[in-house]
Amino acid sequence: MLPNRFQETMETSHHNHQNPAFIGDDGRSTASTVVISSNSPVPGATAAGRDNADQEAGAGKLSEERATWGKGVEFLMSCIAMSVGLGNVWRFPFTALDNGGGAFLIPYLIVLFLIGKPIYYLEMVIGQFSSRGSVKVFDLCPAMKGVGIGQALQVFMLSTYYAALVAIIGRYFYESFRNPLPWAKCHEEWGSNCIDSAPDARNWLPQDPQDPQDPQDDQPIQKNYTINDESQRVRTSSEWYFVKEVLHEKHDIIDGIGLPNWELVIGLFVAWLCVFLIIRRGVKSSGKASYFLAIFPYVIMGVLLIRAVTLPGAADGILYFIKPQWGKILDPKVWYAAVTQCFYSLSVCFGNIIMYSSFNKFGHNVHRDAAIVTGLDTITSLLAGFTIFGILGHLAHEIGTDDIGTVVKGGAGLAFISYPDAIAKFKQLPQIFSVLFFLMLFVLGIGSNIAMTSCSVTAIRDRFPHFKQWQCSLFIAIISFAIGLMYITPGGQYMLTLVDFFGASMIALVLGIAELYTIGWIYGTDRLCKDIEFMLGRKVGLYWRLCWSIFTPLIMTVILIYFYATYEPLTYNDKIYPGWAYSIGWTITAFGILQLPVWMIVAIVRDPGRTLGEKITGAFTPTKNWGPLDPLLREQYHKEIDNELTPKRGQGVWPAIKQNIFG
Repeated sequence: MLPNRFQETMETSHHNHQNPAFIGDDGRSTASTVVISSNSPVPGATAAGRDNADQEAGAGKLSEERATWGKGVEFLMSCIAMSVGLGNVWRFPFTALDNGGGAFLIPYLIVLFLIGKPIYYLEMVIGQFSSRGSVKVFDLCPAMKGVGIGQALQVFMLSTYYAALVAIIGRYFYESFRNPLPWAKCHEEWGSNCIDSAPDARNWLPQDPQDPQDPQDDQPIQKNYTINDESQRVRTSSEWYFVKEVLHEKHDIIDGIGLPNWELVIGLFVAWLCVFLIIRRGVKSSGKASYFLAIFPYVIMGVLLIRAVTLPGAADGILYFIKPQWGKILDPKVWYAAVTQCFYSLSVCFGNIIMYSSFNKFGHNVHRDAAIVTGLDTITSLLAGFTIFGILGHLAHEIGTDDIGTVVKGGAGLAFISYPDAIAKFKQLPQIFSVLFFLMLFVLGIGSNIAMTSCSVTAIRDRFPHFKQWQCSLFIAIISFAIGLMYITPGGQYMLTLVDFFGASMIALVLGIAELYTIGWIYGTDRLCKDIEFMLGRKVGLYWRLCWSIFTPLIMTVILIYFYATYEPLTYNDKIYPGWAYSIGWTITAFGILQLPVWMIVAIVRDPGRTLGEKITGAFTPTKNWGPLDPLLREQYHKEIDNELTPKRGQGVWPAIKQNIFG
């Protein structure tokens, strides 16, 4: 919690002024003492009286214009529920698996320190400082409004397939009440290359009929050998259940993706119904739900972690997870995967963080919250990694292989194969653990989707404020439900992978880089740091300045260049997509990225400048109403920022660069 009173000192001032915009986390105005310029229109003798009169009116106006979190902790819990989600439990383990296990951890932690944490804090700051959503926040540079619009489109696409994943989770949750669990035993129609996931199973591998067998034992002799035919690869019953019973997955999508599975349609409807009910009243309702959405998953994760590490062979899997393969560390693909994982895990450069922080009280301690969320997110990813790799180690032990990386395929299926397999091995009441686990996944998915959908709703309502919250929420939910039907067809996982790659990974990098250069160099790192000092009353360290101005945008630019230089056609389960699918993918990417030049041209044309040069300059300059939402505080801010930025202007390029980086 912030202290009830803090001071900012200006060298050029000597009059105190009560600031009505500084409102504490308890919802009450604080008597913050802010010193402003001596040319303030408010005389010192009457400042206190005027501010007391303005305080209630200012706070009332703020509450009418934009809702705020009921308590500061609701913002923190909402950020945890948003950032700690399927990206940790689902994406992080299989990303690590695909990139050499422990070799992935070192790049991931470095990227987190140089990219994830700086961007998270930056987006919290600009959202809270301006009280604007992810699109309107680019009033700081109207020419780059396309960044916000592109991110809004991107996060909308993500929310559609996140809900589809939640629908699959709902199917597993429903089936978890059955005894025995339907994925615990092999079904005859799945063929002979199946081993039961249940602990008392007669697990067996296909064998040569000429092999000897003990006449006193009706159980086949287990043997290990290599199978070259993928169709004859030995699979657990949990994997077969996911592919055959849940997805009804097609071998390819050359002839189309098929029709939606009616059972998953029900799950998709329930997922969007939950999202709508929680966000229908904005942060007033979602803030209350955030306590459960943030805390409950950790209880179940702890139970599953304890179970996973006690399974035979789990130590081998965990060792594979934490032991670096040094050759992989120099592979740029691993670094690219680490960057995209940061984006997914922390939800940076999607607009969600800007949106959530825009509902904060001015002066809320986002520096503390950013440190808590990024640290907790990393810990959660590691816990999920220990859990999933412990399970994979056990699966390798059961099948009889030493190669952890070939035990099971990656992708979304990892969470729906390895976790159910571990649950099926519980000898006593596995249904209880299964119900709790999939309820945890459901809560994680809903928590993340609430943030993404709220981002879309906020972007629309910032532009059309007369559009009511519940109307906008319902509209987004209906449209997203219709689009989400595509992901619950037999070819749905093909489409999910396609949209994930072209609509998320590629767009997020480009727009993220544009966002960083816009804020770091067009708006200016130095000005951003002065905004933070004005808002929080604290100096900004050199680490943040160097990351925002140099390290973070530079690393992301290098990663992006490498990605396009080494681009290979996307595949799913080693199968190449048909031409029409690649066309859809590149169209999605182009539509998101082209928002940049389109809205840049629009901003230049709309600028009131007389000449082209004036129009361009104006389009890359913050709007007149940029700054804090409260008019009195905004006026004070503009006077201060003009005094701070004027002295070193016009002194040449290198002095300007030095000032931008070091202040």
